[in-house]
Amino acid sequence: MWVKLKPYFISILIALGTGGLSAFLIRDNVYIYALIRKPPLAPPAILFPIVWTPLYILMGVSCARIFLQRNSCPDDVFDALLNYVFQLILNFLWPVIFFNMHTFLFAFIWIVVLWTGILKMIFKFSRLDTTAAYLQIPYFLWVTYAGYLNFMIYLLN
Repeated sequence: MWVKLKPYFISILIALGTGGLSAFLIRDNVYIYALIRKPPLAPPAILFPIVWTPLYILMGVSCARIFLQRNSCPDDVFDALLNYVFQLILNFLWPVIFFNMHTFLFAFIWIVVLWTGILKMIFKFSRLDTTAAYLQIPYFLWVTYAGYLNFMIYLLN
């Protein structure tokens, strides 16, 4: 039983840990969200950790599903997981750019690159496991929404 669950456990921990470390690094600067002008449809700050937690869990489950395919398609799995890691790094750095550096335009450009990375990852995952790809859709939609917020914050501030 543990052998089957271990990849899920590790993958979810990596995703949650990445998000948690990023949140830790910006903890002294999240107050900026309360001070900046925000667009219509901007959520309260408390919503962000509530939304990100299940998204990171879904990301981890999805990644584990791909990892478990490693024996049948090792090259494709490696390529898909490399894309996963790349977008996870982009995801990790976006809040640092936005909150710590206060460079809203650069953060928007970064989130567009992240959005593209997520789309590419979903495509690569879909070739191996459609469920793993579908599990990434909420993440993709949330980052799309975050892109709107980021761009509007840039324009308003």
